[in-house]
Amino acid sequence: MARWLVKSEPDAFSWDQQVANGVEPWTGVRNALAANNLRAMKLGDRAFFYHSNIGKEIVGIVEVVREAYPDPTDETGRWVCVDMRAVRPVPKPVTLAAIKAAPDLADLALVRQSRLSVMPISDPHWAILCRMGDLAGE
Repeated sequence: MARWLVKSEPDAFSWDQQVANGVEPWTGVRNALAANNLRAMKLGDRAFFYHSNIGKEIVGIVEVVREAYPDPTDETGRWVCVDMRAVRPVPKPVTLAAIKAAPDLADLALVRQSRLSVMPISDPHWAILCRMGDLAGE
């Protein structure tokens, strides 16, 4: 199972909306590398749900419940989306400041490629971020 981080501006689509909707298509990705990451996602993969711009923190975990398909918000037919299901909130949200302060996370894509909206997370980084967020059993 691969691990990911997906970003959303909470004033556009928040964790609370994801939870309320249950399953939601992850639409609107218009960056080639991020779209390739969506295409690489498989059923059951999990991702950190990250609030960007406002908050700048990991606030939840989502799971891929439908693999890549044409993004219905894209009239060109070029872009894809996946469906995500809310799994659980992060008991202690993990801030970008805390992530940047952790030496073991210096090579994390969130730090190196801060504008990328969908990125892979290695298993060791996933474990560190789970510990930081008080997420036992993830």
